[in-house]
Amino acid sequence: MGELIFRAMTSEDAAEVAALELKCFAMPWSREDFFREMRNELAEYIVGEIDGKIIAYAGAWVSLNQAEVMHVAVDESLRGQGVGTILFGEMIKAVKARGATAITLEVRPSNTAAIKLYENFGLKSVGRRKGYYLDNGEDALIMWNTKL
Repeated sequence: MGELIFRAMTSEDAAEVAALELKCFAMPWSREDFFREMRNELAEYIVGEIDGKIIAYAGAWVSLNQAEVMHVAVDESLRGQGVGTILFGEMIKAVKARGATAITLEVRPSNTAAIKLYENFGLKSVGRRKGYYLDNGEDALIMWNTKL
């Protein structure tokens, strides 16, 4: 296996990112969604790749001093190996470079691995959005770190 490299996502990555999204999420975004996101001036997305293949990505919208995480995904075959930790750390660096001093996201309460990852970066659960996930009606935990 080659070296893990992180870089800014480009519109040329949309199809490959959407394919990974489809494998990772119950309500996936499409290639067109990611392509449009690359034209969104608020969007900050990064990909992780090994040997030119995208194996992880993360994205957030940065407005004023706040970043709202939209996506964090790691290929299933590489989970539990620290890729998500490195990816989220790179995402935080990217949003801080754009002036973010706070970060927020929603996560399924059943996604304990993701919750632990976010807690390791100082995010705390501050509330719930009832029935947030349309695929199964699961609530979302609202997590914040206001001191990036």
